[in-house]
Parts: sequence; C-alpha cells; structure tokens
Amino acid sequence: MGYMILTISTTYRPATDLGYLLRKNPDRHQTFDVFGATAHVFYPVATDERCTVALLLEVDPIDLVRRRGQRHAGIVNQYVNDRPYGANSLLSVALGKVFSSARTGKSLDRPELAASIMPLEVTIAALPSDGGAELICQLFEPLGYIVEVTSELLDSAFPQWGESRYHRVDLSITAQLSDVLTHLTVLIPSLDGSKHYWVGDDEVDKLLHRGGDWLSTHPLKDLIMRRYLMDQRALTREALRRLSGEDYSDPDERTRQGDSAEASLERPMSLNEQRMQAIVKTLHEVGAKTVADLGCGEGKLLELLIADSHFTKIIGMDVSLHALERSKKRLYYESMAQRQQERIQLIHGSLTYRDKRLSGWDAATVIEVIEHLDPDRLIAFCDSIFGHAQPSCVIITTPNADYNEVFTSLNKGELRHPDHRFEWSRHEFAEWAQQISSHYKYRVQFRPVGDEHLELGSPTQMAVFSR
Repeated sequence: MGYMILTISTTYRPATDLGYLLRKNPDRHQTFDVFGATAHVFYPVATDERCTVALLLEVDPIDLVRRRGQRHAGIVNQYVNDRPYGANSLLSVALGKVFSSARTGKSLDRPELAASIMPLEVTIAALPSDGGAELICQLFEPLGYIVEVTSELLDSAFPQWGESRYHRVDLSITAQLSDVLTHLTVLIPSLDGSKHYWVGDDEVDKLLHRGGDWLSTHPLKDLIMRRYLMDQRALTREALRRLSGEDYSDPDERTRQGDSAEASLERPMSLNEQRMQAIVKTLHEVGAKTVADLGCGEGKLLELLIADSHFTKIIGMDVSLHALERSKKRLYYESMAQRQQERIQLIHGSLTYRDKRLSGWDAATVIEVIEHLDPDRLIAFCDSIFGHAQPSCVIITTPNADYNEVFTSLNKGELRHPDHRFEWSRHEFAEWAQQISSHYKYRVQFRPVGDEHLELGSPTQMAVFSR
C-alpha cells in the first residue's frame, strides 16, 4: 500500500465551522472509495481555537494499474513506481469527490459561512515537482499564498545524487475555502505532470470550470494548462482559446512571429546588434563579472557573454521553456566543455515575483522585456528585481515610442511587436526610471542605443541603474 496525506487547518472562530463547510463531522472518521484508493477523513485537532482536517489516501498500486487498463514502459514499471506515495492527480480527484460541496463555495443553510474569508493553512507531505521548490513557489505565490518548501536529499548516504523531487509544502493564505480547494485540484496535477487516467476533451471543461477567474490572470497559465492537459497541444490550444474568448494560437509561436516582425523592422539599422554591443560595453564599464540576463529569450546576449572570459558567472532566465531550449541550441550547451558549462546556467522563472536565485549578482540585464508586461505587473517586477534581488547594476532597454515615426511601415499609434503592452516615449521612460531610482535608492543614467534622430532620439532607450 501507498499513502498520501494532506491537511487543512484554520484558526477562524469557531474553528470547528471548518467541519460544517466540508460537511464532515469532526467527531467521526469517514471513508470513501476513490479510483484505486480509499480516502480517509478525520480531524487530528478540533477545538474552537483551531481545527485541522486530514485527508489520507490509501492507495493500492495493483488495483490502480488494473483499473487504469493501459500499459506503459513495461510490466515492471506498471507495478513498481512512486506514484502511490506523492501527491498527484489521484489526490486531486479525492479532494474533488470528498469535499465536492465545499468546492462549490455554496451552502443553503449558511451561505454567509461559505462566502467567508478565513485564515487557512495547507500541508502536503510529499508533493512532486520536476522544477524543484522554485516551480512550486511560482505556481502558488501569484495566488496570494505564503509558501514554505522543505526539500530532502534523495539519499543522505549519496549527497551527490542531489535533492529528491518530492517536497513537503506548507501553504498559508486568507481566502475562501472553496478557492483553496480549486487551486489545489488544478495545481497538484500540474506539478506532477502526469495523470492516472486518460485525458480527453472533457478535461478542458473541467480545467476551465475549476480555473474560474484566477487561471486567466495567472502569469504561468500556459504552463499550468499544458501540464494539466498532459502536453496535448490540441487540448492546450483549445483551453487557451476558450479562456481568452478569442482565437488562440500557440503562445510561443505568436512570440516568434512577433519577434520576426520586429526584427524585420529593425534589421536595416542593425539595431539588435547595436543593443547587444552597448550592453556588453556597459557591463564592462561598471565592472560586472557575474550577470543575470532576465527574459533571455533565445540567448543572443548569453552568446556574447559566454564568449567573453571577463564574465565569470552567467545566468539566463525566461518564462518560456521553448525559449530556453532555443538558447541551449544557440549556445551548443550540450557539447560545451565542462568549464564553460560551469560558467552558465539556464533557469525557468518569471521576473514578476521574488526569486532567491537572482540575489547576489553584479548586474542584471532586462533587454526589451518590460514592454511585454502588463502595466499593473511592473510594480511586482520592480519589487522582485530592485527590492529583493538588488543587483549592483540593472540595465533596462525598451523601445522609444517617439522614434516610431521613422518606421514608415508602422501606422500611427501602432506598436513594433503585437505582444507589446505599451511603448514609452523618452519622457515617460525617464519619469518611470526616476521614480524607481528614488524609491529603491539607485542612481540612474540614460543612454541612447542606435543612430539618433535630431528630434525623435534613438530607436532604443537604455537606463543604467547603479548603487
């Protein structure tokens, strides 16, 4: 037998109202049949001050395989695996079935209680994540959770094997119980990246129903959908199309098409090459030896940095896994000498929330990125980079909207890239940068990139923040 356990606690007064919301009496131990498992519900603590409900899933690996009725990777792998022990889609199904009424957020007898905002704590004993603790934080923190992840070595006798993919996760939030349950039922299988049942068209309906209003605004909604739907591209595209209410193509393909259009616009003036050379020159001027390129895309700057022995440690981060794969190919990463591989690291992440991996760098570069962020996410970006990571130098480039008049192929008011949320004039960029430098105690200098127009300035504007 294998076991999974998840607990939910509250200090809402009276805390035993948690039992009423879940429609599970704290004085009784209840059991439920779930696909290939038995779910046990009990309350280790049930007082007016604190109440904790535990969902213990007792999994029969043999029955699970027989019910699934499909073969994969040989007979042994069907029966000998770790899926009965770590939180996965089976636990998600159990949450949905056992606490179905609570997940709807409705109560005929006490509607005010079902709508109540209350302090909640969730503990998952073993949650798998192939993206490590960082991916767990990236999925839960944008929803307002305080996340604590405890990781263990795969085997303490062999520390060189690294950390286990299973983590203890403690979440805390003040929210409606129904919201927390829907978050868990979507994000747990998204982290696991696998399911114990066949994924078909009905999974799109289930995902969108559970995603409600929160999924469309999540910064990693594409990743969540793709992993929840088991990397089935047709289902993912359909889910994204329906979520956005419009025709929705592959987001990475849209980005590539936009990049191509923008590159064609700027190619006659070799603007991208001028940008890269200006940034490398500035990095040398400020004496930076360790550099984090945030929103590294397909790795054009990384290619220049790795070829320059002045830079001893380099990191490239992007929210797109496909972009990181293209970076690896551009850098010939797999065939690099070990000494070169030790100088550079490619990581998956978003620059709109705090990430401890970004702390302690001499410089961070943010090249043609901020204009792709929704304006209301710029505050989170600034808090993450200037407030938390605090590199000694931050170099930001962005299009100069004043200069767009020079591009005869652009209509008046048209942006250079279809994914740009805005393009700032020189005055708007300077005003924003001055506010940032004042608030976070940086100095800022502005530099033109590209041939300057007498009245309209340079095509790219650069801000160099330093401490």
